[in-house]
Amino acid sequence: MIDQPFAEHFAKDWIDSWNSHDLVRILSHYSDQFEMSSPAIIQITGEPSGTLKGKDAVRAYWAKALQLVPNLHFKLISTLIGVDSITLYYQGARGTAAEVFHFGPDKKVAKAQAHYAS
Repeated sequence: MIDQPFAEHFAKDWIDSWNSHDLVRILSHYSDQFEMSSPAIIQITGEPSGTLKGKDAVRAYWAKALQLVPNLHFKLISTLIGVDSITLYYQGARGTAAEVFHFGPDKKVAKAQAHYAS
């Protein structure tokens, strides 16, 4: 079970990591084999499934995304806690977003899905 202190720490550090544009720090939240799904993956990488697997694939995608949006800044709105997951609701470069993070036993993100307001 995810507890409140862990969720709050994760949310703050995740937002701060993205706002610093430090890709190493951003990736530190994720397991080596994590899976990322996002509509932006389709647009930026051309991957029709919208899903990338592993840090190397996601690192390349996020590096390109950070170059495309050099003024990227996230503002946390709310943190929602599940059994083994956290959903961050935030204001981002694409407007309002929600990202769901599923954690492995090592407390690293094993799977994440990004959702954007249309």
